[in-house]
Amino acid sequence: MQIIALGGRGFTSGSRDAALDRYVLAQSGKRRPRVCFVPTASGDSAASMRRVAAAIKRHGGIPSTLSLFAPPVGSLSTYLCRHDVIFVGGGNTRNLLALWKLWGLDKAMRKAYERGIILSGVSAGAICWFQAGLTDSWTGKYRELDALGWLRGSFSPHFDSEPRRRATYRRLIRNGTMPGGYGVDDGVALHFVDGRLARAVSSRPRAQALEIRRRGDRLIETALEIKRLP
Repeated sequence: MQIIALGGRGFTSGSRDAALDRYVLAQSGKRRPRVCFVPTASGDSAASMRRVAAAIKRHGGIPSTLSLFAPPVGSLSTYLCRHDVIFVGGGNTRNLLALWKLWGLDKAMRKAYERGIILSGVSAGAICWFQAGLTDSWTGKYRELDALGWLRGSFSPHFDSEPRRRATYRRLIRNGTMPGGYGVDDGVALHFVDGRLARAVSSRPRAQALEIRRRGDRLIETALEIKRLP
């Protein structure tokens, strides 16, 4: 079972992260993987749907979209399980989790995950898989949010591009409000296999990811070894 969590960019950012996009699709082992984009967190933004579909096609994939505002006929689980990769876009994590639970999409995602379909996502679409994450779902504020809990620990995206996020994430781990976890720069992906971190990869030469844990009243920060993608 595989989850690939992106700190930022990827499919939704145009052509800047082609290497990262190719990496995600390559994990399917398929020459033309079937890729389902789930844009719940952006309110099913039409612009995001167009960008992601174009990126998937450029890399030889076959795109489709699961919209909760115009859902497919029949079972969401059946629909998802027709694919090789599921990619969840960024936006409002709080709304994503609420809508998924209302529609039962969280259960459908779990079934797809257990069947070996690769789950991936960026920002909100990465936070959702962890126990908790740091989100800006409340306008003007960074706050902790409980998520699905399929991966242990917490996650904060955009670690290099949003300086206030870094300070808040460290403070919430230090005071015990959030479990330790990962602060991940834009353009970096953490690849988990069977719930364990297998590798970190990046499309950017200087991007980083940190594992941040609390030990007593101190924070222990460890830079992850990152494979730079060609």
